[in-house]
Amino acid sequence: MTVENEPLLSVRNLHTYFAQDEGMVKAVDGVSLEMSAGATLGVVGESGCGKSVTARSILRIVDRPGRIVAGEIWFRRPTANGGAGSPAVDLAKLEPNSKEMRSIRGAEIALIFQEPMSSFSPVHSVGNQIIEAIVLHEEIDRRGARAKAIEMLRRVGVSSPDQRIDQLANQLSGGLRQRAMIAMALSCSPTLLIADEPTTALDVTTQTQILELLRQLQQEDGMAIMLITHDLGVIAEMATDVAVMYLGRVVEQAPVDAIFHAPKHPYTRALLRSIPRMRARSRERLTPIAGSVPHPYDRPEGCPFHPRCPDFMPGTCDRQTPELRAVGDRHTVSCFLYP
Repeated sequence: MTVENEPLLSVRNLHTYFAQDEGMVKAVDGVSLEMSAGATLGVVGESGCGKSVTARSILRIVDRPGRIVAGEIWFRRPTANGGAGSPAVDLAKLEPNSKEMRSIRGAEIALIFQEPMSSFSPVHSVGNQIIEAIVLHEEIDRRGARAKAIEMLRRVGVSSPDQRIDQLANQLSGGLRQRAMIAMALSCSPTLLIADEPTTALDVTTQTQILELLRQLQQEDGMAIMLITHDLGVIAEMATDVAVMYLGRVVEQAPVDAIFHAPKHPYTRALLRSIPRMRARSRERLTPIAGSVPHPYDRPEGCPFHPRCPDFMPGTCDRQTPELRAVGDRHTVSCFLYP
């Protein structure tokens, strides 16, 4: 494979664990996924499946006592002229506070946090925090950084940005806080944007505006987006590829059309069956996924989904752990139904 055809990001068998007094929490337990430059990878799954911890592991900002215990995170850094021909670097081997990691975090890989109200400092203005990010990564004075911050706020649709820049986060509405968070993430023109539930707690109208904004900015800048969500409707609208996670592992990855029209893993099928449908009969019950996500301290042996799986095969699924295998063009699945 040539350098030009290599993925922008390749996560290989990543394990991120949290050592607790009660036991070991395996938040990410062997995640493997890839995404190409300029693509949108939707990462979907139930709450607690490890989506956000995977994103934080990529950026090396996992809170203690969490730590990466195994795996590789290969990121292909852009060249000086904006191309994508430089060799990849394994982020898992870099120290979280090393100079190289700090030069990547926030500049080449940016993160839109799940809840902007708790992510912005409550005692500093929104503009001050955006300016700090720009000054940290670019050779520019604070006056120039302020002008760039105002322009970024204007670009993401914040009204009166020259006034909003001096306001605190609690003086902004939920939609404006989310736009300000996007402005800060995009202030240094990242190659990869990780959006962790960017429309959480927003009304439907604002959610649509935020998604349309992300799509527009991606087209203008050519960046890749990793979109983390539990909303399959958002995935269908935004993603080019989808990675389905369950209990710290990727159980299926494929182009978005294959996921919705030819899902392979029983968990993916169950997720799709649980979506409310416009043409459903009145008072028709939804189809929930049987059972519940296992407790972190009581993980099942073998395939993590087997206690809830309608295709469970005794003696196989409860004793062996399936690996991701190719079942089609760019389609991989972790299931014994596909040997």
